[in-house]
Amino acid sequence: MKLYQVRKGQFVYFNNELHRVYGVKHMYKQSVHLIRLRDLTQHLTNAVSVEKYKPKELDSFIFNHKEYTLRSDQKAQVGDFVLIHNPMPDSLDTYSLNEIDEVETVDTKGVMTSRSHGIKHNEYMLMVPGRSNNSHAIDYQDINRVPDHLQDTQFSQPKEEILPTLGDIYRKHDSNEPYEAMVIAITGSTVFLGNGLQLSQKELMNTDQWELLYNLLDN
Repeated sequence: MKLYQVRKGQFVYFNNELHRVYGVKHMYKQSVHLIRLRDLTQHLTNAVSVEKYKPKELDSFIFNHKEYTLRSDQKAQVGDFVLIHNPMPDSLDTYSLNEIDEVETVDTKGVMTSRSHGIKHNEYMLMVPGRSNNSHAIDYQDINRVPDHLQDTQFSQPKEEILPTLGDIYRKHDSNEPYEAMVIAITGSTVFLGNGLQLSQKELMNTDQWELLYNLLDN
């Protein structure tokens, strides 16, 4: 990239890993200041060493040692993390592009975060814990260049970490008469099944009680 193209808040790849630009200092040789998302360590470089990436729905990545999947079809709840991908701040607001913040309160118009940012619902994507089974991992620009020890720990997912998605058909095991139900809605970490049952993602991913059969919406 050219220096004039680099902006605070952009997601960029540096040394093959995903970072966020937290500052651009034109007077320094290493003018681009970065935070690596997976561990929040700081790095200095120059514009020609980074490549821009625009996050989108169903992208998944590690933030502060935990995995998340971006969703734009769900509203945040208290305690969730959000990525402000479409910032439209008022004159007194201080938040910027691709800030990640924790939700403290929620109302019909938006959320209030732990940094006292008032964010409208159409300004953020929800960071759902775990990697959805139809997500796109963006931790690395080229997965073939990832060291084996990092690839094994970050991309080998146990079955229970595959998050429920709309159209998933689950079979209930721990009942006298096993039955099947489809995921018809997801709000935050709460999953709604077609038989009227409401439960958490953690409960539905308990393989002793539930088995994922297939997704009705898959081609």
